[in-house]
Amino acid sequence: MAFAAPSTMLSSSASASALSRKSTTPMAFSQTLAVPRAFNGLRRSSHRSRPSRALSARAPSSKRTFVVSASSEAPLVGNTAPDFEAEAVFDQEFIKVKLSEYIGKKYVILFFYPLDFTFVCPTEITAFSDRHAEFEKLNTEILGVSIDSVFSHLAWVQTDRKSGGLGDLNYPLISDVTKSISKSYGVLIPDQGIALRGLFIIDKEGVIQHSTINNLAIGRSVDETMRTLQALQYVQDNPDEVCPAGWKPGEKSMKPDPKLSKDYFAASD
Repeated sequence: MAFAAPSTMLSSSASASALSRKSTTPMAFSQTLAVPRAFNGLRRSSHRSRPSRALSARAPSSKRTFVVSASSEAPLVGNTAPDFEAEAVFDQEFIKVKLSEYIGKKYVILFFYPLDFTFVCPTEITAFSDRHAEFEKLNTEILGVSIDSVFSHLAWVQTDRKSGGLGDLNYPLISDVTKSISKSYGVLIPDQGIALRGLFIIDKEGVIQHSTINNLAIGRSVDETMRTLQALQYVQDNPDEVCPAGWKPGEKSMKPDPKLSKDYFAASD
């Protein structure tokens, strides 16, 4: 199968749920296989559970907090991540993955991709797998999700990377054949039945702290995901500080105060 990607890119760090209502840009989806900017989908191909931490630290009540606590009607960021239980492929076996089993234990990077056996998707999936050990050191698990079956996932994992496959992965690939998970995270394109490239960082308390959603033709950055995770963990460990643009571990943070923030600006070039 092939489809042409829409011309716009959707990227958000706050309003994932609104997206499900607005992602109406149509994409041509044909039985044939020919699209330069998107990709094709083949399918076909085998159950165990495997999971990923820091508490969503809240600033003391006497201080102003910069942590958003959203209502269920608000954007997904700041809300408890929708729980799910689904079949997945890991270590070439079929397993069960339940998001709530990670709560209180690990951070989770949950990312959605459109289809197996496509073009941009394997570059993202393998890139996250190759960096899995780095996320593990940050007490974080990675979970990939698409609307394909576990049989399709297994076949893709059993295909060599040089042939467009994934090879062995260091994290589970979840099957969302009912499309219920994609819908609950606001990334499902209803008329196409596939998900946009949504990525969510969920903290140890099960709260979504970050989301980004790309259109189909644009791959995501593992480096930026790592940097955002590190910034999140830093501010949760230091609730009286915030991270400025492009902050990385070891760099100067900022006090969210009109007077104290001047120390940061004064030290800047």
